[in-house]
Amino acid sequence: MQPLAREEWYELAQKVNWTFGSVRPEEVFPEAMTGSSSVPWSEWQSWQESFRVTYREYVENQREKDTGVYAVKSALAKANLIDKLSDGWRSILKAHYGAIALGEYAAAIGEARMARFGSDSAWRNMATFGMLDEMRHGQIQLYFPHEFVVKDRQFDWAHKAFLTQEWGSIAARALFDDMFTAASAIDTAIQLTFTFETGFTNLQFLGMAADAMDVGDYTFSNLLSSIQTDEARHSQIGAPTLDILQQYDPGRAQYLIDKMFWRSWRIFALLTGISMDYYTPLEHRRMSFKEFMQEWISTQFLQNIEDHGLKKPWYWDQFEYELDHAHHALHLGVYFWRPTVWWPTASGMTPEEREWLGQKYPDWESTWGRHWDVIIRNYQSGQTERVLPQTLPVVCAIDQLPICEPDRRTGRVEPRYLTYRGKTYHFCSEVCQWIFEHEPDRYAGQKTIVDRFIQGMIQPPTLEGALRYMGFEQPEEMGTDPDNGAWALRYPLLSHS
Repeated sequence: MQPLAREEWYELAQKVNWTFGSVRPEEVFPEAMTGSSSVPWSEWQSWQESFRVTYREYVENQREKDTGVYAVKSALAKANLIDKLSDGWRSILKAHYGAIALGEYAAAIGEARMARFGSDSAWRNMATFGMLDEMRHGQIQLYFPHEFVVKDRQFDWAHKAFLTQEWGSIAARALFDDMFTAASAIDTAIQLTFTFETGFTNLQFLGMAADAMDVGDYTFSNLLSSIQTDEARHSQIGAPTLDILQQYDPGRAQYLIDKMFWRSWRIFALLTGISMDYYTPLEHRRMSFKEFMQEWISTQFLQNIEDHGLKKPWYWDQFEYELDHAHHALHLGVYFWRPTVWWPTASGMTPEEREWLGQKYPDWESTWGRHWDVIIRNYQSGQTERVLPQTLPVVCAIDQLPICEPDRRTGRVEPRYLTYRGKTYHFCSEVCQWIFEHEPDRYAGQKTIVDRFIQGMIQPPTLEGALRYMGFEQPEEMGTDPDNGAWALRYPLLSHS
């Protein structure tokens, strides 16, 4: 018998919804899990996938990807490429693996929720592949850095970071919990696959893979390319979900996009912004972080949401202003509080690098250079105790990051305050306060690292006690300046006046 052509049976195999006889639909697909009460059940039958792939095809493709990426790793293992990379690039690897590896496993939970509670069979089928993707991404990004642990204890944070109370891990978990592990199927589709993956990570992996190839880290480049092809497929879950929700509840659709774009931007500025403009070797910087954002994310994301009938986020002026400032502020903070992160915090502040920053960001010198001058003077005078922290910074109740980004209207850091049920919450911006005010009960229970300090959860109540609370068991796990401030001595002697 001649087998049917693929196009003759594929649609039938994908659309396997049925009418329930013994139970009510809301019992099988409860609102808390689907999040679809505003959309008539019958409307979900129009959900159409973009990537049409069968299970057989999926397994064959994934086997080929794994064969290729593991072959490259094996072939280059004896070359000891990791020892030939710059301090800054090794910092990128450590920060990436620690922030992302177990986060991929968490994303598998969000995909699994859609695979069970997505409101159409084709959606559930795509989410099943997405769940397998995220499990693969977690496994491969734990396996690759494992071989380096014997040489450098900080690589162990690929597995350890998400299991600690380190402040960056708290921020990442808070974001991912909000985005997908504590969200309905609809919210996950729009926040994770449409906003985060389509708007940020899919393009980030493309850019980082190219940068890795430039610096000679061929193993990491192949790893990222392999992951990106998965992201490109399952990130398409969000678009058809958004189109249907937009017809029946446009306000909710707009809110989900606005909220998660902002939250994604903040963590993106921390990880990718610092990596591109400070850790990547100067000779390998293809473009600045701002140029990357404008070319690959800002323009394309705006076009994408407008194509779906949404407006650009109401805070877009502040976002565009922060392209010039947010990651510079965060890098200054990470450098100063470097013992609280698990990677070496290269300053990226040699005279040549500083000249490059001034060219790419015309306001950098007047806004941020003066702060680095203070650090330089302290190094030059031998007062190294002044380039290390003595306490913890004020942290935003929403993004869980230090409050350090300036407001576009004043050019100054403008913390916001709000009292809810007797407790005062601090916010880095009016956007984060707006998010809190929309869903206060969702966020009121979150504890920042400073909350934990004030409430006596950190003992002894000192910086050393905080470091132990964060999971830093050995000094070699803590971030340091790999140059020990030698970069500052390359500058002419600065006056303390």
